[in-house]
Amino acid sequence: MKRPIAIRCLHPRLRLDRRAIVRAFRTLDRNRVALSTPASGLGADGELSLVFLTDAALARLHGDFLADPSPTDVITFPGPPPPGPAGEICVSADAARRRRPRGDWSAELTLYLVHGWLHLAGHDDRAPVPRRAMRRAEAVAMAALRREGAVPPFSFQPSSPRNRRLA
Repeated sequence: MKRPIAIRCLHPRLRLDRRAIVRAFRTLDRNRVALSTPASGLGADGELSLVFLTDAALARLHGDFLADPSPTDVITFPGPPPPGPAGEICVSADAARRRRPRGDWSAELTLYLVHGWLHLAGHDDRAPVPRRAMRRAEAVAMAALRREGAVPPFSFQPSSPRNRRLA
């Protein structure tokens, strides 16, 4: 059974392709063994929730749930043990665009999604040794997504006076 994937875009200017995002996560799920994911976490069938936010919205979550109101690029909320939901990945589209303002920032935003997926799969990056393992898994995951043409495209709608009021 394929995992259900719920996608919410709460960024007023971000445009995304939901099918391409689902394809990317199906690719990650298929390549789980190659990514050396730990046995714990990320049940095979649990719903995965993805939320795309502004910097300000993600910083509020960071403050509310992790007592750190500073900006960040991704926050992951693990679900309960299987067979419950897999968890939720919240990412800042602004952070990805800021990191790669002239290049293809779709890959950077995809990397944030991969990072969250790896956290849900049991990877940790709080200490040097597991952090190196996670970085290797990120590289393998991104290579698999590129090889299968599964890096989703993202774009920003041009700024308008209405968008500036919403931001």
